[in-house]
Amino acid sequence: MAVLDDYQRVALEYGDWERLGPDLDVTVFDRNLALEDAKVALAPYDVLCLMRERMALPSTLIEALPNLRLVIFTGVRTRSIEFAALAERGIVACHTGGGEMQPATAELTWGLILAAMRYLPREMAGMWDGAWQTTVGSVLEGRTLGLLGLGKLRQRVAAIGAAFGMHRIAWSPNLDAERAGTAGVALVDKDELFAASDVLTLHMVLSPATRHLVGARELGLMRPGALLVNTSRGPLIDETALIETLRTGRIRGAALDVYDQEPLPVEHPLRTLVNAYLKPHLGYVTEGSYRQFFHDVVAAIAAWQTGAPINVASGS
Repeated sequence: MAVLDDYQRVALEYGDWERLGPDLDVTVFDRNLALEDAKVALAPYDVLCLMRERMALPSTLIEALPNLRLVIFTGVRTRSIEFAALAERGIVACHTGGGEMQPATAELTWGLILAAMRYLPREMAGMWDGAWQTTVGSVLEGRTLGLLGLGKLRQRVAAIGAAFGMHRIAWSPNLDAERAGTAGVALVDKDELFAASDVLTLHMVLSPATRHLVGARELGLMRPGALLVNTSRGPLIDETALIETLRTGRIRGAALDVYDQEPLPVEHPLRTLVNAYLKPHLGYVTEGSYRQFFHDVVAAIAAWQTGAPINVASGS
């Protein structure tokens, strides 16, 4: 078995692998594999464990893995696996529980907002360098929180915004006034959402319809002092348009946990912008989530070994 993208090398600590007997040999990969590298490195393995969507499993990779018999991905759903290609070869795919993903991502969203509004990364770095007070931050009370999307996670974010005393507005293609009112937010149209928000946070599923939902036009509607926050999926935003917006100082900044390409390349221009507050996709990365993930991975393998797989993913 290969455990992929275990950046913190905690899989062996959090999973009860001994339960599976001496015949299971577990190898941990602590770095992201490029597609061509993966075709070679993963060829010997019968079982793959994918951490969320860090490693895609397209048909071209599946075809290159002759021994593959079982794929387990952490979390409840994924868009990075070609299930039809697995099914064609009779390869089973299973998922785990979701762990603490919703509260963890909502809390991280607010961590990013507070960090950006009070310039915390810059001030913390200054303390390490011997500086003392170099910025002037802003409070959230009385400002407008805009939510692009309003599902369960977004409602958590909205509730925390209420605790900060923020006005809350929302828009998504399928949101109506009744659902918005139940969540305690005001329904507005898309243009007003971008024009009126002091903090605009994205909470949409990535699909062909939502890719680049935030482009140059939408960014141009935002207030000069506005903050854009994305803890959902990188391609919801036109990255080229965002970089230009940040480079010219059109808005206060962008607080990002997700990107078009992950891991974000070292030389990527976002890494050079002082008004880009960047985190390495930490939304779901908590001890509670990881413990459930690897507990469920072991359980799925044990069930598969008996010929009665559990948590079989749709389409597999």
